[in-house]
Amino acid sequence: MVGSPSGQSIPEATVSRLPLYLRSLQELMDEELSTVSSERLAEMAGVNAAKVRKDLSYFGSYGTRGVGYDVEYLLLHIRRELGLTHDWPCVIAGMGNLGQALANYGGFSDRGFVIAALVDANPDKVGTTVEGVPISHVDDLDDLVSRLDIHIGVIATPAHAAQDVADRMVAAGVTSILNFAPTVITVPDGILVRKVDLAVELQILSFYQERRQAGASLTGA
Repeated sequence: MVGSPSGQSIPEATVSRLPLYLRSLQELMDEELSTVSSERLAEMAGVNAAKVRKDLSYFGSYGTRGVGYDVEYLLLHIRRELGLTHDWPCVIAGMGNLGQALANYGGFSDRGFVIAALVDANPDKVGTTVEGVPISHVDDLDDLVSRLDIHIGVIATPAHAAQDVADRMVAAGVTSILNFAPTVITVPDGILVRKVDLAVELQILSFYQERRQAGASLTGA
């Protein structure tokens, strides 16, 4: 659970759905629509309408019966709840294929995240640039985090290097870490970690795909 400005506890599942609502509301803004029903927002976000109403109730009542939600107002409010009313400088550690792909992705800046620094342990990569950002040595993390006021770190290193990089990030002052390395990292209390394991996600898809095909075989489809 996390706290809301009113002191009410908000389930993590609700927090995880807020970016879905944000993306949907931005699409509605692009279409120049001023209001949206909970049913339409739920359809766009891939949840049910009751869940939308419940989630948004943690932040106050923003809907009008028979009219729906004001798209622009709700968009601004969710951005504020997600801390996206200002940019967040980030550092990416690991400039292999994945790290460079993340550094090249323009969608981060559109959503309030600035790739302010890149680090790697390979001296052949240090001094080169990706999207105009120079790659520094991982030993320079302390200076980069302090000078650029970085609080969010992204780990895109091989598994064997991830824990050392996480330790370095925490020591430098990073308080939130997004871990793409295929391993579990341990951090002190108070440090937030989100893990993205692409192989695990593919294996989950494989699980359902296998059963779908098995079911089709049983029915003769």
